[in-house]
Amino acid sequence: MSDLLERLRGRGWRMTAQRRVVAEVLNGEHVHLTADEVHHRAVVRLPEISRATVYNTLGELVSLGEVLEVTTDKRAKRYDPNAHVPHHHLVCARCGTIKDVHPTGNPLADLPAAERFGFTVSEVEVTYRGLCPDCAR
Repeated sequence: MSDLLERLRGRGWRMTAQRRVVAEVLNGEHVHLTADEVHHRAVVRLPEISRATVYNTLGELVSLGEVLEVTTDKRAKRYDPNAHVPHHHLVCARCGTIKDVHPTGNPLADLPAAERFGFTVSEVEVTYRGLCPDCAR
């Protein structure tokens, strides 16, 4: 589960009402919301929050490295608060649902040296695609 609020407080990030609401909306496990989804949920908690404030706050959180910007297809960017927990994504090819997965092993070990073409690999992103249980029915 994400500990986004605690991480932000630990950094001394100025916690305005608007920032707090955005962080609360993003906090949790398997959270991969679009900016518009964050805004819609934030408005329920703080009706006066603007779309611009949500977008700016998301941009700050990404710049701080506290939230990941995830693009798994041609759909809108999504925001993942599990920035400090190494993980991959499982994506439904039909509805776009995204789940965090934590397979064991080292994905770098699966890339033979000959296939690295001299690159010094610093990170790996793996996306598994398929149909979620609802779409498979």
